[in-house]
Amino acid sequence: MRTGVANLPLHSGKAPRWLFERMVGLAGCVAEMIAGEYGPETLLEKLSDPRWFQAFGCVLGFDWHSSGVTTTACGALKEGIKGRENDLGFFVAGGKGGASRKTPDQIRSLADAAAVSFDAESLVKASRLSAKVDNTALQDGYQLYHHVFCFTRSGAWGVVQQGMNDATSYARRYHWFSPRMPSFVNEPHSGIASQSQEKSALNMVAADSEASRLAVTQVVREGPRPLSAELAGAESLALPGHHWISAEDLSPRGFQKTLLQAYESQPSGFEDLLLVKGMGPKALRALVLVAELVHGAKPSWRDPAVYSFAHGGKDGIPHPVDRPLYDATVATLKHAIESSKLGNADKLAAIRRLASFWPDV
Repeated sequence: MRTGVANLPLHSGKAPRWLFERMVGLAGCVAEMIAGEYGPETLLEKLSDPRWFQAFGCVLGFDWHSSGVTTTACGALKEGIKGRENDLGFFVAGGKGGASRKTPDQIRSLADAAAVSFDAESLVKASRLSAKVDNTALQDGYQLYHHVFCFTRSGAWGVVQQGMNDATSYARRYHWFSPRMPSFVNEPHSGIASQSQEKSALNMVAADSEASRLAVTQVVREGPRPLSAELAGAESLALPGHHWISAEDLSPRGFQKTLLQAYESQPSGFEDLLLVKGMGPKALRALVLVAELVHGAKPSWRDPAVYSFAHGGKDGIPHPVDRPLYDATVATLKHAIESSKLGNADKLAAIRRLASFWPDV
């Protein structure tokens, strides 16, 4: 199982309406057949794999790195199963931009309609934390603008969310899969796919950042006064040169309210700290700096991206083709399409598209 991050170059253009309508039909059928044949948890697991997700987007009609593959594929899936969520036991909330902010209410509504046996608020918290981690605890230069939260009746969940780097015009996609996630704040991505690594990224969810996470939480518990005193004198401190935090990054008086809220909440751990209202990237950077200066707890500056996305290339670039994964992807999709309720014309067109990926299909 490989889940994590994919870096994608952004291009102009969008899926025309006639294509999106077909994507909705095909995505719905693929979801229905996988959930029916292998169970909704398998569908969740596949969507949480950045390589499989990329192939899924290609089958729906995208090139391997077309702009919009993440948002459109997720939108087609959500629309494709609309009204059939209870039958499939698979539910999709969230979306792009404003739709992402509706995720909590959509989770509650879907869970209530499905009469699940668990507390929907646990899923709402998971949605919030996954977004907080990839936007605040992992500061790699990508601002989140798309968040889709999928879950099953058993309570298993997965996330597909995407951020944009305005400076490079690249998007990075983050995948989560709860059944195999060891912790929200300690290596939550079991595998991370990326086209390239950033030279410096504040990675507070790395295993190497454990001491820093503990120190940051301890600093907050001590109250805003000693913390503010440290920040107020930051300009006169000899800051370490091994990372990009500087005194200019800090505004000691700019987040007093956030510090006070964090102190009053007395977070029991780093997860709770991330959920404090107003705890954004800049506030966390300041806390990390103080924790390092006071307690000597250094965070990780390693970008967690470790391998490239998609199925690979015939020449081994960006990596050798993963044949078992490729075969499983094609076999599953082909079986789903063959057994789907699509009309003959759409079915044949979809199979021809698969054949372009794998000549022997």
